[in-house]
Amino acid sequence: MFDKPKDSSKDRKTFLIEQDDLFADLEEKRGSSLFLGKYTFREAGRVMHKRSFVKEAQKRSLWPIKVVVDSTEFPPLQRLQFFHNIPAPENLVVDLKIREGRYLPHCELPFEFSYGEYTFLVLEWLTLQNPLLEFSKDYTPLPGQKYPGLGLGRKFFDLFEYLARLNNNDGILAFPAYFHNAILFLRDFYFLNPVKRGEIQAIRDAFPDISFKQLAWIVNLGCLYDENGKMYEWKSGEMVSPVRRELRSFLESKLYWDKVEDSQTGLRYSVDWDKFRRKVREKNLFIET
Repeated sequence: MFDKPKDSSKDRKTFLIEQDDLFADLEEKRGSSLFLGKYTFREAGRVMHKRSFVKEAQKRSLWPIKVVVDSTEFPPLQRLQFFHNIPAPENLVVDLKIREGRYLPHCELPFEFSYGEYTFLVLEWLTLQNPLLEFSKDYTPLPGQKYPGLGLGRKFFDLFEYLARLNNNDGILAFPAYFHNAILFLRDFYFLNPVKRGEIQAIRDAFPDISFKQLAWIVNLGCLYDENGKMYEWKSGEMVSPVRRELRSFLESKLYWDKVEDSQTGLRYSVDWDKFRRKVREKNLFIET
């Protein structure tokens, strides 16, 4: 852990940082010149140094990094893009959309939950990839991947957790874009809606012999069906990683997990293997069928 950034304007102006600061060549569009409206980007760069991002980027031959920040979206939302060497789509390494604030859910919860009492660090979007690597028959992509991952998911999560604690947020809020993202997020996140957690758990439990990557593609290609013959379609749900004890206690409560268990009752799923094999051939995917 390291010191909280200073608050006085004098300290901000004289803040010392290495000459090869991650944000030294910052390109910024219109909007706030402060990260999350509170911290200078040099302070943010220092945090990235402390969390070894620079070292890891250099280890992967991704240095130098060019940072582009867009603070023009509303509600107050910042988009940070890290590019290898030159800002161009094919050089994208990190794409992050982040904001801070209260949140009203998109879903109806099966119990009372006072959202207005909680503030979150909201991750609207996150991509981590290494544009210098390519997929192959031996290393195939997950749905949505253009390049292999960075392998820095844990370091970024630690960074977000630090920021949430620094800002006195109750938790981190994220929206998994893909089914496989949701499964990966379950290491640190809870679905706010326990019914959604039960749904994901029922699918994973139904296919213990199917690999994670294969199941991801089965869902993505529309080859998973429920007991009524309806194709399963992934719909994202809010996931929270609690930072404050009160929120964690709620998400670990008997009430929450009873709802998870109840929601799994009667859920049955099957795979249309013929359709899956056909889709894999059509898209020329090197995936076990």
